[in-house]
Amino acid sequence: MPRLSVFNSVSLDGYLAGANGDLRWAHPGSDDPEFQAFIAENAKGGGRLLFGRITYELMASYWPTPGALESNPVVAERMNSLPKIVFSRTLDKASWSNTMLVKGDLASEVRRLKKAPGEDMVIFGSGSIVSQLAPLRLIDEYQVVMVPVVLGKGKTMFDGIPKTLSLKLTNTRRFGNGRVFLCYEPTA
Repeated sequence: MPRLSVFNSVSLDGYLAGANGDLRWAHPGSDDPEFQAFIAENAKGGGRLLFGRITYELMASYWPTPGALESNPVVAERMNSLPKIVFSRTLDKASWSNTMLVKGDLASEVRRLKKAPGEDMVIFGSGSIVSQLAPLRLIDEYQVVMVPVVLGKGKTMFDGIPKTLSLKLTNTRRFGNGRVFLCYEPTA
């Protein structure tokens, strides 16, 4: 049965995106060779990528570009070639390569995907999807890269979660650029 993971960078104060969706804070320190090797290795993992509309549009506007292919060829190749699913009630089409648009019920579709044969799935960004699926216990693993910056305000990937979600730490890794990788699974 396919597993569903989340992989996101968050600020030290827990924000997925800064005010007005700003993500520039997540990029300084990305030139650390150890961190880049970690990201490239993670990208080789395969699977299916799940996005909400906002993250999809952001990713689709960057990864197919020559700049992305030049600055991070391994990740760009994987992002462009892996199957992608975008959940949106407002998009009319999804033109990024290998993308399927789903307009139906998010939770029902994810339950169906998890029961069907297929590769594991990863949510990038898409806090609205995370906050909808987490309370339903449809996410099997939370991979978080803590970025050493404090934003003061923004959006978390858990905005609006109606109840406490208890997690257990399963893995950690510290990088020279000050980032810390944290991996959690829901507790029973």
